[in-house]
Amino acid sequence: MQIANAGTRFSAVRLRLLGWAARRFAGKSGTVSLEGSLSMLPDSSLYPLFRNGLDPVPELTRRREESPVTRLPVPLGIRVWLAAGYEPVRAVLGSTDGFSNDFGKFAVRVGLTAAAQPGGLGMADPPIHTRLRRLVTPEFTMRKLARLQPRIETIVADRLDAMAKISGPVDLMQEFALPVPALAICELLGVPYADRELVQRFSTARFDLGDGAYAPLDAINESKAYLRGLVADQRRNPGEGLIGSLIRDHGDELDDQELAGLADGVLTGGLETSASMLALGALVLMTQPELAAPLHAGEPADALVEELLRYLTVVQVAFPRFAVRDLEIAGVQIKAGDAIMCSLSAADRDGMLGPGMDKIDVGRPTSRSHLAFGHGLHRCVGAELARMELRTAYPALVRRFPSMRPAIDPADLPTRRASIVFGLDALPVILEPATLSPPASA
Repeated sequence: MQIANAGTRFSAVRLRLLGWAARRFAGKSGTVSLEGSLSMLPDSSLYPLFRNGLDPVPELTRRREESPVTRLPVPLGIRVWLAAGYEPVRAVLGSTDGFSNDFGKFAVRVGLTAAAQPGGLGMADPPIHTRLRRLVTPEFTMRKLARLQPRIETIVADRLDAMAKISGPVDLMQEFALPVPALAICELLGVPYADRELVQRFSTARFDLGDGAYAPLDAINESKAYLRGLVADQRRNPGEGLIGSLIRDHGDELDDQELAGLADGVLTGGLETSASMLALGALVLMTQPELAAPLHAGEPADALVEELLRYLTVVQVAFPRFAVRDLEIAGVQIKAGDAIMCSLSAADRDGMLGPGMDKIDVGRPTSRSHLAFGHGLHRCVGAELARMELRTAYPALVRRFPSMRPAIDPADLPTRRASIVFGLDALPVILEPATLSPPASA
């Protein structure tokens, strides 16, 4: 499939102007900005986003064991709860009538502008969510995604070849973990190849609260401004990717805003998350080489991928839910209008799933029941694409570079301190490739 065509390429100047316009529009509503208050959130509110190495911090584990639903001290003028136990998290995420995902309603309550409301599948309720999901789900069936498998194998092989040419330590994050899903998402959406680095930046920035809680919304606005321009171009000349396919099949049912929101949702769910999984999973395989041994022997990576997804759970919390009526979760009274955050990382380590959940056990029978992709109506629509990338990339990486090891002490690796998607900022490695390397797509 051709990734780029000259008619859809955006100049850097135009993209910067789009980002500037989005920021300006977001600031002209006359509403109260939350940037000052939210950027000063205390650690007592942010601890669900912290890690101790690859593990949830002890405070999160303690809270889950003492009470699976607790109050978070968040200065928003509303009550915010944290669900950390597996069963309460599944109950909240699986509820079809007790909670709303409509971030727009919440945004109005706390003074955010319409331009700061992300939209898309993840933050829509039925019947809007039902209609949009019905249109986009067929694009993510195994049959549809099968067309991407050869392209993913080529992307992985190309990146491994590029890494092999670098002398000295290689940053696996920048050279492999980020480019693989970025190029796959560009391929899936029909985003021009020339814009892949920009798309990658949009994806990373939206999850990081380090520059203040309004910064991710700013990144979302820039991303959607870019995607609206791409949608407008493809209205005139539909490409072969997801956007072009939706325009051809459902163009009269979707306006440009909805199409941009759907594309942005795919970007949100499929780039930064897969990049984090690729990097952190590679780190696990380097530090626990016994896990990589079956891959060297040619065994499929399916079971390993599922257990790594559960163990790492890089999407640390789900999109916030807002109670639409008074209800009870795990014995805690939740009032209408309260917000509840679901800690997926804590839930996937809950001992009720079985013994030793803080360790990796590839033979664990419960791995498929993990919550790394969420649960219920809003479960990640791109889960199978992520699995395809991981099942292709891990075996190819360890077979090509069987002696690969971290270039620095893993304890010193730079991790994101307060990001909804847990990940590494860099992963320097020493490759030492095998003398005879099997094909990267084997």
